[in-house]
Formats: sequence, structure tokens, C-alpha cells
Amino acid sequence: MQFGIFSVGDVTPDPTTGRTPTEHERIKAMVAIAQKAEEVGLDVFATGEHHNPPFVPSSPTTMLGYIAARTEKLVLSTSTTLITTNDPVKIAEDFAMLQHLADGRVDLMMGRGNTGPVYPWFGQDIRQGINLAIENYALLHRLWREDVVTWEGKFRTPLQSFTATPRPLDGVAPFVWHGSIRSPEIAEQAAYYGDGFFHNNIFWPADHTKRMVELYRERYAHYGHGTAEQAIVGLGGQVFMRHNSQDAVREFRPYFDNAPVYGHGPSLEDFTEQTPLTVGSPQQVIEKTLSFREYAGDYQRQLFLMDHAGLPLKTVLEQLDMLGEEVVPVLREEFAKGRAADVPEAPTHAARVAAAASQASEASEASEVSEGVNVV
Repeated sequence: MQFGIFSVGDVTPDPTTGRTPTEHERIKAMVAIAQKAEEVGLDVFATGEHHNPPFVPSSPTTMLGYIAARTEKLVLSTSTTLITTNDPVKIAEDFAMLQHLADGRVDLMMGRGNTGPVYPWFGQDIRQGINLAIENYALLHRLWREDVVTWEGKFRTPLQSFTATPRPLDGVAPFVWHGSIRSPEIAEQAAYYGDGFFHNNIFWPADHTKRMVELYRERYAHYGHGTAEQAIVGLGGQVFMRHNSQDAVREFRPYFDNAPVYGHGPSLEDFTEQTPLTVGSPQQVIEKTLSFREYAGDYQRQLFLMDHAGLPLKTVLEQLDMLGEEVVPVLREEFAKGRAADVPEAPTHAARVAAAASQASEASEASEVSEGVNVV
């Protein structure tokens, strides 16, 4: 199972000091956080994509390429890539390039985002959000798997005998997660292609997450990709830790109360009770995270949001130390217990290259046998 962090890249005033970091400081902080994630033994760093203040990560592949040069093992991903307002041709080429630069340590999460005005900024209509997600991904899927593509759709100009360059590393496209909070159509899309489904459940109660994940699992099996238990699932989470839980609550409360997304809404106590947010000791984080399996089943990727709401970089790095040293080792061990043998691990480039080679070998052997039969 993979553990990591995702960042939305918000530039938010620290409510305890009133200071707002510059965009430059925030971008550099995200790089430092990614490097720290690898240092403490995490598996994944994912960055969001936003094109409006107060967020800075407007160019995920630029940031991830820079991080790739400064890390060795970390899987680089997104949270999310806007499949609705980005050109699928550009996505195909940008992430294939990143694949080569990072020696395969790349996957990505497709999503529609949560900022309505982004659609007209990029010449699209928010009322077509689901249709854009479906059509654009259908084209992207082909661009990575077919050397020459002729295509015509509703939302972009046609392609005639087009080849996206560079081609995916080792002939294997980056693995795709489809991220959604509330849209069953996206769970259906992930299931149809046999891709991963990432439910960013940080704002939602367990029963909603359970319904979305179960829908994806059922449809994954329906399309013949494996059993429902073998579907590839990822979950989000939010944590803030101190060794004394009261200290954690006291320190985090002003950040929670003034956060740009959920500030000035439900109380910290209510939000902690009703969503995956955990503010407390490392042991409380372990217990809450392990409970996700009760409603999501055995899953493959757990990402935590830790660097938002104006938390200073020093504090975030302290949180990562605790996560990597005290929480994730226990979670790895506990999640492995009772995990069915046929539940797959999180997809990696190396594993997918090996699987593709095995399938090619089996197909070749079958063809030889068939030819031998025909000759006889």
C-alpha cells in the first residue's frame, strides 16, 4: 500500500501571526515538502492544479519535473489534473515527457476541479463538465496507446493521423486515477477503463464514501477487469498531530477556524467527528485511518493533506516527521494484516511494464500454438 501527501498549494495568511507567504515562498515550500516526504519514507507526492488566487500550482508538470530531479523514489502525481479545461493532447505530451524525466515515477489523477470560473477562462462551459471529462479522457486514453490517432469529437478540433510525442516510456502509459467527491459518472468512467478511483473524502462522511467506492468496485467487476475487491482505490485524509492530543487541538484550531475552504463553518469537533479529519496524537491518526478499511475495503493509496490553511513550513515538516516515523510504519503493518492475497498492490511503472511484457509473451505463445495447429 502506498502512503503519501497531496497539496492544494494555497497561499493563506497564518492566522496566528497575520503573515502571508509570497508565491515564491509557497512554491519553494511545496518542493521542500515533497523532498521531506521522500526523506521520511513516504511513497507519493501529489500537487493540485489551480489557476486562481490564492493558489499557486498552475503548472503541475513543471513543478513535478523539478521535484523529480531532486528525488529518487517518490512517485509524482497530481490532485488533480483538470481533464475538463486542459487539452488532452497537451496532457498526453506533458505527462509522457515527465515520465521520461522521472524514469517512470509518474501517475496522475484526473478531475474536474472545484473552481467554476476556470471553465470560461479556458474557453469551456461548466454545464458540459461531465461530458468534457468523458470525451477528453477517451481521446487521452487513445493518444497514449495508439501511435497514430484520427479522431473527431464535440469539444476540440479533429485530429488527422496525429502522433503525440514523446511516446510513453517503455510503451506503457502513466497510470490514471479518476478523482471525484460526489459524481457517480466519474466512478463509472474509472471502472469502464479499469483505472483507479480516488475518493477525496476529506469533506464527506463515511457513508457517502462507502457508496461511491462500492459503486466503482461493482462497475469495475461488471466491465471484467477483476473482482470488486481487486479494484484500485485511493482515499484522502487530513491530519494534524502533536504527542499530546490537547496540544494538537489547541494549536490547530485557529488554522481550522480560518481555513479558506471550511473556516467559519462547522466546529473543529463536529468536522473531526463527521469526516476523516484527525486532530490529535499519532495513535489517534493511526486508529482513524485504519477505520477507513471498514467502509472502503482493502485499498491501495492513502494521501494526507497537511500543508494548508496557513500552516508554516516548519510546522508542516514536523508533521511529516511524525507521519513518516510514527504513523506510516504502523499503518503499513496493520493494513497488511488480513489483506486478501488477490488484492493488488498500488500500480507502479515497473510492475505495469512487467505485466505488459507478460501479456505480450502469452499472446505470442498462443499465436505460435495456433499457427502450429493450422499447419498440422
